[in-house]
Amino acid sequence: MLSIRGIDHLVLRSADVPALLRFYVDVLGCTLEREQPKLGLTQLRAGASLIDLVTLDGPLGKAGGAGPGPEGRNLDHFCLRVEPFDAQAIAAHLRAHGVEAGPVESRYGAEGTGPSIYLRDPDGNVVELKGPPDARV
Repeated sequence: MLSIRGIDHLVLRSADVPALLRFYVDVLGCTLEREQPKLGLTQLRAGASLIDLVTLDGPLGKAGGAGPGPEGRNLDHFCLRVEPFDAQAIAAHLRAHGVEAGPVESRYGAEGTGPSIYLRDPDGNVVELKGPPDARV
């Protein structure tokens, strides 16, 4: 059984990141956490969580297919913070439920860099399971 602590972050794909940046910072009060222009990624602090904004023409945005609209999607994935993060136990749990998961990799999230695993829900939505920062994989 997994123990979920909350949503670590969500990723929004956008054709107009500056407009989203203004909305989330100026209107909703988020703060700029960090930017990774080579990836087309801007990360905003939303309390204990992050909102990641991804340009459609950057490496991350291009990987998601068509942009927001009737035939496209703007949510890339959402991330659930999991603790404890026992990679072998999580993989076994997922396999027992017929869920295929990607490899464990170190990724940055709301609490810092730590292990994570990507998988898909039955509708094809990408879910990231994220462990604590700097945890051993």
